[in-house]
Amino acid sequence: MKKQVSVTFMVLGMLFTVCLIVSNIVEQKLIQIGPIEATAGLLLFPVTYIVNDLIAEVWGYRKVRLIIWNGFLMNFLAVLIFRLSIWVPGSENFTNQAAFELILGNTQRIVMASFIAFLFGAFLNAYVMSKMKIMQHGRGFSIRAIVSTLVGEGADSIVFFIIAFSGVIPFNDLWMLILTQTAMKTGYEIIALPITNVLVKWVKKKEQVDVYDNGISYNPLNIKEI
Repeated sequence: MKKQVSVTFMVLGMLFTVCLIVSNIVEQKLIQIGPIEATAGLLLFPVTYIVNDLIAEVWGYRKVRLIIWNGFLMNFLAVLIFRLSIWVPGSENFTNQAAFELILGNTQRIVMASFIAFLFGAFLNAYVMSKMKIMQHGRGFSIRAIVSTLVGEGADSIVFFIIAFSGVIPFNDLWMLILTQTAMKTGYEIIALPITNVLVKWVKKKEQVDVYDNGISYNPLNIKEI
């Protein structure tokens, strides 16, 4: 008998991937939130960490590892398609090539920074969630959701801004950006916690699943173990 795929798990995986790809597209726009300047990616990217938390809490580290690598590969595919679309000559009726390149043509340095930062942040987030769940015997989801996001978003911001903007932005401004982005994304998680808590309880009840990652491999490359 074939093992049935959870529709809920599949939908969450797709949401994770879509949020990741779209947030990287809108990342170039700077927005103003009160006195703070941030990127438009702030509106959507934290959702990937909320989904990361939810999958790690319900299905465990091995399943979220699969989702992280799938999101990474789909984002890589999207970037390749963007590059190809920019490279292919436009017809005489297409007069927006410059704008098209501006939105979809991130520099190699920005793309590399985004990919590496995502892997560091996503895997650290999942690792902390998994370990804290075992330590807390399944209690205190809200605490581990906040701590894991703080660690994951912090690592993501540090890696991204250092790779992307070292030598471009003054050191003090760079660290201010890192601290601001981490604080705002973690604040996003805290604001969304009541909804996240309800979703976690609903999914556990619906799926009849509540995994504890005892004795598993936390090696990010061990994708065969799902």
